[in-house]
Amino acid sequence: MKTRILVADDDRDILDMVSFILTHAGYAVVGVSDGSEAIASIEANPPGLAILDVMMPGLSGIEVLRRVRKNEAVKDLTVILLTVLSSDSDVAAGLAAGANDYVTKPAILSELLETVQSFLVKKSKQVSDDSESTLPPK
Repeated sequence: MKTRILVADDDRDILDMVSFILTHAGYAVVGVSDGSEAIASIEANPPGLAILDVMMPGLSGIEVLRRVRKNEAVKDLTVILLTVLSSDSDVAAGLAAGANDYVTKPAILSELLETVQSFLVKKSKQVSDDSESTLPPK
């Protein structure tokens, strides 16, 4: 079963490029173009990971992230912010809001893919370790 990844970006070219590289790597990608669509998609069918643009119409990526972190059902979702905002204060604000990582545009797609894969491997290992710890001793 393919891991679902939500990509939210109002720049169609970036949305298409990121979606293409992730699909080519074997992930099932859901692309949306604004924050309201992102939060609706996350709550309706939580993805394995989300990549959010910070500056989107309606809800910003930061606001979507804050809502995700307050929602018990999806609060542990891995979220990568992808944005042109690159100052130290922008990065600090994104991480303080609960982002797992902060990637600036223009992103090198191979590095973004490596970041996604790294987080998903960690998550898979964590789930595996958690399930082993609940097994009765042999």
